[in-house]
Amino acid sequence: MRAVPFDGMNVLSFESRRGAELAELIRRQGGVPFVAPSMRETPLSGEDGAWTFAERLFGGSFDMMILLTGVGTRLLAKKIAERHPPEAFPDVLRGMTVVARGPKPVAALREMQVPVTVTVPAPNTWRELLEAVAARPERRVALQEYGVSNVELIAGLTIQGREVTPVRIYGWDLPEDTAPLREAARRLAAGEFDVAFFTTSVQVVHLFRIAAEEGVESGVRDAFRRTIVASIGPTTSEMLDEYGIATDIAPSQPRMGFLVKETADRAVILKEKKQ
Repeated sequence: MRAVPFDGMNVLSFESRRGAELAELIRRQGGVPFVAPSMRETPLSGEDGAWTFAERLFGGSFDMMILLTGVGTRLLAKKIAERHPPEAFPDVLRGMTVVARGPKPVAALREMQVPVTVTVPAPNTWRELLEAVAARPERRVALQEYGVSNVELIAGLTIQGREVTPVRIYGWDLPEDTAPLREAARRLAAGEFDVAFFTTSVQVVHLFRIAAEEGVESGVRDAFRRTIVASIGPTTSEMLDEYGIATDIAPSQPRMGFLVKETADRAVILKEKKQ
């Protein structure tokens, strides 16, 4: 028997930058979306490491540059260009081993006409990254980070015999307007959503931070026993697991379109299992 799409289910999204796009995808599958932006990128100043890193980079201190995100790649290039010629960063990368974790940093590097030595395959987690560089001889590694440090990745690179220098160019904070996220937490605790989408691990952290502030943390945890939990991929699922939340479905490819379509196709069956 073929499963029908959402068929009027209430679907919660924590997406910020692409919230409108995800809401439209949900509507196309027959769902009723509620978008609660949960985060915003906060660029760090050059004094937090970008300019110091640039001096070491131009001085030949690194053999390999690992770029984890497209946003971070562009922000790093922009920050370095505040003190150096715009072409200086791309030029030095062209003489190094460049590792890109997935399509977004690849696209950013293509804009700068920087060839990629190693592209990390899907689902683009730290595990695939470690496997992709395992046989590489380079030992002095610069790692463009985002949000918080990935301790597993740094530890894995160190075990491989590499000296890792993290470069954190931006972090995550709560959105300036937290009202939709607070409403989402209260409505979740009240059992008003059938499906919840998580498209990055930070969304989990910020949801529970707000839920605690609203006094509904235990209610939110209980609600996920009855709500379909859809995760974009392994890193997000691991964070959900840290909070005691089981992932019900992850897409065959870590993209929003696949996430929504594949969740919608199985939503009725998954909902029956949750009851």
